[in-house]
Amino acid sequence: MTRAWIEIAATLAMALVVAVAIVPWLTALLPTERPLHGLLGRVAGAIERRLLGAAGAWPARGMRPGEYAASLVVLHAVGFVVLLGVLRLQGLLPWNPQGLPAVPWGIAVNTVVSFVTNTNWQSYAGETTLSPFSQVFGLTVQNFIAPAMGIATMFVVARGFVLSGSGTVGNCWQDVVRAAVMLLLPLAVLLSALLVREGAAQTLGALSGPAGGPVASQTAIALVGSNGGGYFNANSAHPLATPTPLANALQIAFMLALPIAACLAFGRWIADRRQGRAILLANALLFLPPLALLVTAETAPNRALPAGIAQGHDADHDGGSLEGKEARFGTGASALFVAAATATSTGAVDAMHDSLSPLGGFVALWFISLGEVVFGGVGTGLAGLVAYALLAVFVAGLMVGRSPEYLGKRIEAREMKLAMLALLVPPVTTLLGTAVAAVRPAMAAAAPNPGPHGFSELLYAFASAANNNGSAFAGLDAASLSWTLGLAAAMAAGRMATIVCLVLLGGSLAAKRPVAVSSGTLPTHGPLFILMLAGAVVLVGALAFLPALALGPLAEALEGPLGGTR
Repeated sequence: MTRAWIEIAATLAMALVVAVAIVPWLTALLPTERPLHGLLGRVAGAIERRLLGAAGAWPARGMRPGEYAASLVVLHAVGFVVLLGVLRLQGLLPWNPQGLPAVPWGIAVNTVVSFVTNTNWQSYAGETTLSPFSQVFGLTVQNFIAPAMGIATMFVVARGFVLSGSGTVGNCWQDVVRAAVMLLLPLAVLLSALLVREGAAQTLGALSGPAGGPVASQTAIALVGSNGGGYFNANSAHPLATPTPLANALQIAFMLALPIAACLAFGRWIADRRQGRAILLANALLFLPPLALLVTAETAPNRALPAGIAQGHDADHDGGSLEGKEARFGTGASALFVAAATATSTGAVDAMHDSLSPLGGFVALWFISLGEVVFGGVGTGLAGLVAYALLAVFVAGLMVGRSPEYLGKRIEAREMKLAMLALLVPPVTTLLGTAVAAVRPAMAAAAPNPGPHGFSELLYAFASAANNNGSAFAGLDAASLSWTLGLAAAMAAGRMATIVCLVLLGGSLAAKRPVAVSSGTLPTHGPLFILMLAGAVVLVGALAFLPALALGPLAEALEGPLGGTR
């Protein structure tokens, strides 16, 4: 147990170091009226002029909120059409050493929606379904574009507080290019090199196929961009993707780095670093206690097994149940990977989530159910937490009879409606989808386990789809047409409604004039606000999901020994 916590502390420290190094870089990329200067300005200008000029979108002009949101919708639609064509025409396209045929249309639609929406749910085994061409020129392209659209959404929300009386919120095409080419690409190249150094596969020749391929590069962007889709069916548990414990730690660190950096960069964007630190501390308050519960549950002896097996561990392992986990990582590092992947909506796995203890599964589902707010997805995580911050100041305003304000902007009915829509569409989609799956015998039969765990598998699938995560209790057979299309609808609704509402929210804030700070203004950088912000997230999550969680993982935990498996 001690060894597990030492590994966890070291990995989290690595994530913080990487994040701090990224902060100045990320801060400079937010385009406002002020142009970039220096080397970064020259490089950014050259890239933007060439790429946007070729697309007929240069010089970049400011877009109104509705136009910006429509541009993001169009970008999602174009990605859908192109990627669907790649998958359905796979048998005719080059770089297909196994001669794989076209992807069946139900799986193809599900896969396309999942990668275009940055969810990366996979109802297929990558090494036996997709050619290297489909993986690289289809999926990997979306692994850059989809998170770049999330970062663009974050830029709009940040501009809501930076701009004053503005009718525009920036240029969508410029934001996406900067996010994809100048942020995600260099970070992905760096992590790819580190993974190759550790022994991850990265081949383009005859080895490409079931025994190899451009694995390191796809794994890197899957984690840096909070995508999560794996080159192999085993995802990051595969030895060609994650060959060593250090490679596993690097993947966790880079998974958390951009969400942490976004919090600190937000403070710099609004010229008040205390606000960024407050949001980061609220994230830590929401992340660390469930992580402690998850690690404790997974490293504790499994009381459902005979004592010799339950206690069986040596100096190289952390104890607990190794079912569904990689022995070379151990239970502690695997538990941290589960927490990071579900909290950040990355959805990658280095262990089988279906084999987690009931309390471990509860934590994973809890993180997913809260949406993209506990560090959250790249870009959308910070934007979602800002929406919760508006809820916190609104409740505080009601308590003292004062008009709510946040970072100098008065929060009124329009802002609250948009914030609550962004926060409530995913849970409503999750619960409706789970209810339909539970009452339809054909869909319910896809969960092979009876009782609470079977219900958890249904709930986990729709929570993961609607909240942009993509991981799964993989005992669920979600390959039927009803499941592939149902989950695709949940992914589309959860993603599109959220980013459109957040863009319109940023536009509404940008149009407002700042209000003067007075003695009655709630300080939003101190301990009280941090507790209020974390409390708002927990309260909404508890009201929305605790009844469902009580029917699933909590009921399963009460069925047998605490912390044991079914």
